[in-house]
Amino acid sequence: MLAIVLAFFCILLIAYVVYLQRQLRSINRQLTKRMQERTRQPLSLELINRELNTLTANINKCLAEEEKLRIDSIRREKRFKELIANISHDLRTPLTAIKGYQQLMGKGELTDNQLKKLRIAQKHTVELGQLIEHFFEYSYLINAEAELNIERINLTNFVTECLADSVPTLEENNLVIHLEETPPIFVLADKEMIMRVIQNLIRNCVQHSNGDIEVRLLVMENAVISFRNPVKRTSEIDVELLFNRFYTGDKARSNTTGLGLSIVRLLAQQMGGSAGAALQSGLLDIQVRLPLFKNK
Repeated sequence: MLAIVLAFFCILLIAYVVYLQRQLRSINRQLTKRMQERTRQPLSLELINRELNTLTANINKCLAEEEKLRIDSIRREKRFKELIANISHDLRTPLTAIKGYQQLMGKGELTDNQLKKLRIAQKHTVELGQLIEHFFEYSYLINAEAELNIERINLTNFVTECLADSVPTLEENNLVIHLEETPPIFVLADKEMIMRVIQNLIRNCVQHSNGDIEVRLLVMENAVISFRNPVKRTSEIDVELLFNRFYTGDKARSNTTGLGLSIVRLLAQQMGGSAGAALQSGLLDIQVRLPLFKNK
């Protein structure tokens, strides 16, 4: 008789354990579904078990807090984007007025000393205008829906043309670009976006390069545009943060927003590519990867 009772309790215990395992599998399935389908459905149980119910309730609380944090983050990001757009727009109006008054002053009778001071002011006004344009471009990219004109582009020829157009700016800053010869490389990309990428890379070199610039075009899994140049104070540069907005590395520099490389990354990603950087032996190598055109 005792053996029958023990056998009965063993069967009940085994059934209970099996049922608990079934509930745990159910929890795992529900969590997997939430992750894969991006649902917000809370977890539920079929079995009344105090420990499992407590576990499920705590998991649901954690998931609810995570969702709240995600929504708050989206709202903060939206407010930040709106702030950048408003700032860039508001700064343009007084800058236009400043330029106008400077032009009027230049037409008047000025002493040599006054003219010298006016030219210095105009130089800083131009720099301020470039910073504001960076803000405006960045705010446009993060707020507007990208309208891509993807086409087959001879990247080798296009990069060569863009670099040739930048020669006057480079000469003004005593910089020389060395373009490594390469066979024609074709990509599927937006021509205007590639041009803006190269312009921002050149601008970054003008602001931070400590010597001549080496440009290479490579073919790996993607087409790669590589800008490599020597930099000062390499210990102050964190390549992991280099593409973050407003990161400048060199805190002593006040003539940069730190948005140039963020814009490069945004444009590359919109074209289905990516951007990265490496720092070795005093050389900063910034690489932009774009989808290759492959003949079918």
